[in-house]
Amino acid sequence: MYHSSTQRKHWTFCSGQELERCREEANRNFHSKAAATGKVQQNDLRLLKPHEELAICKHYEKRLLDFCSVFKPAMPRSVVGTASMYFKRFYLNNSVMEYHPRIIMLTCAFLACKVDEFNVSSAQFVGNLRESPAGQEKALEQILEYELLLIQQLNFHLIVHNPYRPFEGFLIDLKTRYPVLENPEVLRKTADDFLSRVALTDAYLLFSPSQIALAAILSSGSRAGINMESYLSESLQLKEDRTTLAKLLDGMKCMNNLIRKYELPKSEEVVALKQKLEKCHSLDLLLSTNSKKRKGYEDDEYVAKKPKMDEEEWTDDDFVDSV
Repeated sequence: MYHSSTQRKHWTFCSGQELERCREEANRNFHSKAAATGKVQQNDLRLLKPHEELAICKHYEKRLLDFCSVFKPAMPRSVVGTASMYFKRFYLNNSVMEYHPRIIMLTCAFLACKVDEFNVSSAQFVGNLRESPAGQEKALEQILEYELLLIQQLNFHLIVHNPYRPFEGFLIDLKTRYPVLENPEVLRKTADDFLSRVALTDAYLLFSPSQIALAAILSSGSRAGINMESYLSESLQLKEDRTTLAKLLDGMKCMNNLIRKYELPKSEEVVALKQKLEKCHSLDLLLSTNSKKRKGYEDDEYVAKKPKMDEEEWTDDDFVDSV
């Protein structure tokens, strides 16, 4: 249950400002560690600023969702949601300058398949990359190297509660207890659109799955010109509970604002930031002081038998053509 989960206790935050502070602290910590190597200054212009890291994360999270959307065999939505949540959580406390999001996003998807029991082999997984067999093997080698690191950085909190199950529950409830709405299925398409768009924002880190699911239902009803107030007041028995009702409506407004304000970085901005990021990684700023953490498995003596492949050997272009 969500209310007794690690998601609620450790990964649901009070405000967007709290998330911003976490990201700024992760950026500041990397700057300090990089400066300690003596290779750069604390505020070296070659290092990314917090807003630049966020733009990079937005770009790669969209790439992650695109990768999952064309995955073969078709990936369940719960797996996609879990992968996206892993990615969001990881970069709350880590910098893209230390761990490249290209490999982290794939590791998130790979781990989500395991945790949500979506049965695909490692060969099937990397087969979704547009790469030669040798290139796919190298990609898998990196994914396996980073898997334990990802688990550690998630504090071993791997169960993710997505809004898709409560969404289906609300639809069933509408069908059985809300005769005012003849065919609740008319809400599905626009509600699905709401869930897809809100997944790109920070909403999953700010609201419970049931709040997000109900917001999707209410938003869909509003767009269809259907007044759902009686469902909230009568069916959900919130008529006398003004505090909870106000909180739900405020949350819905907040989610709509997050969707409205969300913008993916422009392509030219992404190109410039990728070049800056690659330069950061080429400096190997933490290689001498933090190699075990970068390697992932070495802490537990799972030392790779083959040399670790440079991340630059495969690129964003190695994803499937349709992404």
